[in-house]
Amino acid sequence: MSGSEVFSHILFALSVGSMALGLMLVLAGAIGVIRLPDFYTRMHAAGVTDTLGAELIILGLILQAHDWQTIAKLALVGLLLFLTSPTATHAVANAAHRAGQMPDLTKFKPKHPRDLNEGEGTK
Repeated sequence: MSGSEVFSHILFALSVGSMALGLMLVLAGAIGVIRLPDFYTRMHAAGVTDTLGAELIILGLILQAHDWQTIAKLALVGLLLFLTSPTATHAVANAAHRAGQMPDLTKFKPKHPRDLNEGEGTK
């Protein structure tokens, strides 16, 4: 096997690995949007999906591309996603906060240390 064939196989493996990891992140984000309890945690899941999952899939596609024009177009799409997805997620979360949307802390609210010692008495 020549050096170019080895390089081609390594590039293919990196591409498949990047796309598989991106697909798992997108799937985890979609499950998070469905299952998480309140707006802010769902926004976090959607933001991770948009940014990191899509970037890894685009990276895998760049590694599969054979001509520079396709690579340049995919790189520009990746840069656009990298800049706009976190900004849009922050803007939507900030608008919800300004509108008075409060996080749902009833399920995950930790107990105050004062409440933990009520049954034990004072020392």
